[in-house]
Amino acid sequence: MAEVKKFKSFLAEFNETCCRIGKNPKDITILGASKGQQVDSIKLAFEEGIKHFGENFLQEAEQKISEIGNLPTWHFIGSIQSRKAKRIASLFHWVQTVDRLKVARKLNENRPQEMEKLNVCIQVNPDNEESKSGVPLAGTKNLIGELAQLERLRVRGLMSIPAPTKDFEQQRKRFGRIRSCFEDLKAIYPQLDTLSMGMSEDYEAAILEGSTMIRIGTNIFGARN
Repeated sequence: MAEVKKFKSFLAEFNETCCRIGKNPKDITILGASKGQQVDSIKLAFEEGIKHFGENFLQEAEQKISEIGNLPTWHFIGSIQSRKAKRIASLFHWVQTVDRLKVARKLNENRPQEMEKLNVCIQVNPDNEESKSGVPLAGTKNLIGELAQLERLRVRGLMSIPAPTKDFEQQRKRFGRIRSCFEDLKAIYPQLDTLSMGMSEDYEAAILEGSTMIRIGTNIFGARN
């Protein structure tokens, strides 16, 4: 089956990359970016070893989670509209796109008591791109301090999508700035353990610069429908 071959090809590439650059693949979570993918493809990826999936749109995710269930770990990786925060808080294990205290409070208020704390990452915008969400690197310390007061959230780290470039050294430089910020934050908040950065086109540079979670769509699933 073509999808199985594609997944196995990526996993072999990922393991070879980690070996070549001296990283333990077990230390890095592969998040299947499953926006626009069919339920059968997600189930197949799960059976082949991908345990974490990221969805961008609430309505699409609701249908998938309803059919697939909660055996996978579900991450919300899209922009959060305040009016949808209540449903997001009750569906997902992780939310990686927190960039405003207002949204964080809504997630906290609506996280069901019977569920474990909601894992959250702060989305950073290291290049201050107007077209992207996220807080400047300089704003992360204060926001983490505010989020740490919300008892139904567990702040895990940072997520970022730097400006795209095919230049490998530029990729490393951009990821390196985020990693440096993350290390400074860990000195203050030692519980932080997640640096979510790197996608299909730049995950090697991200791993070299300390990423603990890579978000892979095309290299696992192929082009979206």
